[in-house]
Amino acid sequence: MEEAEKSALARAIARKKENKKFLKGLSHQSQLDRIFHERHHKEFEKMDCLTCANCCRTTSPIFRDVDIDRISKHMNLRPSDFIHKYLHLDEDQDWVLNTAPCPFLQTDNTCSIYENRPRACRDYPHTDRKNMSQILDLTYRNTLVCPAVARIVEDIRNNL
Repeated sequence: MEEAEKSALARAIARKKENKKFLKGLSHQSQLDRIFHERHHKEFEKMDCLTCANCCRTTSPIFRDVDIDRISKHMNLRPSDFIHKYLHLDEDQDWVLNTAPCPFLQTDNTCSIYENRPRACRDYPHTDRKNMSQILDLTYRNTLVCPAVARIVEDIRNNL
């Protein structure tokens, strides 16, 4: 992870309580989707996730049945064998990885199943989703994992 990414995460960790309170207060903000989407696109014009991959190192996506079927087929495994080898049910009864970092993360920060990755990975970090007001808790948690999300939230805090 590059120094700029480490610095963004350090600021987010130092401002955990402030960010949580700030994001909670945004739930009734008009144009919330537009505000996040603009900053998302601006941030990802310069952010290269391959320099970081902290999400792949520290968290697990949720694997839906359709993800399991697609990845299993790609790996020439039966879905039950894929589940047995890589997944377990978490406290919310969602399929998640057994280990971190992700077993599909390669040494160059690329993904060995990239074209078949779970939808949660495709959509991460979710800062360009519709109805952002519904996922502000997730956005807060992602400020502690993803430097891009940390910078997006910091930018919104500084300019709203």
